[in-house]
Amino acid sequence: MTISESEQAVTEAANRLITAEENRTPCAPVRDLLGTDDLEAAYRVQQLLVQRRLAAGAQVTGRKIGLTSPAVQQQLGVDQPDFGVLFGVMDFSGRDIPTGRLLQPKVEAEIAFVLATDLDGPDLDRDRVRDAVAYAAPALEIVDSRVAGWDITLTDTVADNASSGLYVLGEARVTLDAFEPRDATMRMHVNDVLASAGEGAACLGDPLNALLWLARTAHAFGAPLRAGQVVLSGALGPMAVVAAGDRVLAEISGLGGVSAVFTDKDCV
Repeated sequence: MTISESEQAVTEAANRLITAEENRTPCAPVRDLLGTDDLEAAYRVQQLLVQRRLAAGAQVTGRKIGLTSPAVQQQLGVDQPDFGVLFGVMDFSGRDIPTGRLLQPKVEAEIAFVLATDLDGPDLDRDRVRDAVAYAAPALEIVDSRVAGWDITLTDTVADNASSGLYVLGEARVTLDAFEPRDATMRMHVNDVLASAGEGAACLGDPLNALLWLARTAHAFGAPLRAGQVVLSGALGPMAVVAAGDRVLAEISGLGGVSAVFTDKDCV
């Protein structure tokens, strides 16, 4: 594929995903345009989508790390993490979740890190990453796919902003001198039925490993993590399908609970 053909494929993939979002209709996978292993092209598609949101006035609030749990990797048939960009309009903390804004929602329970300092430069290590965290919070990520039937490979989900949807942060704010992320356990209920369980060690061995991976990757992409940003560190257990009327409660040891109600009302 020539450079011009590659750029045309990236543009076509971005337009396909944009149309799916605007029309509220899932689209075919974009791997027919990008292939299944060209992550550079997939992230270029993601960047086009990010630039479009920024041009429309959206504000970046952080990043999400995806595909960190072996259970989720198995569910989606992939073998490495990815990342996407979070925007302020995705933050539904303390509010009902409007399913009309979503196409094929699923929910994951995660640990969120909020940064006190920038994470930039070539010398990033675990100590620096840990010291950069202002606090951890329990979180729900409502993942969503613009690709019909969640029929995705790694390039499909990367291009689709890592299948980002919305997110919810719980009320707890716990510093890392009082909380060890890798030792956390998680139980998530949907309508009072246990839907997912896991532990911090399921997230790349330690959610701080995921944060370190993201910090290094974001630096390499020329868009380092900044103070005040939220980082969703990745699922601690399998995803669960949700729909209007569902109630979700996740409990993460050391952090407490985070909950969400899914509604068909048009919440803003």
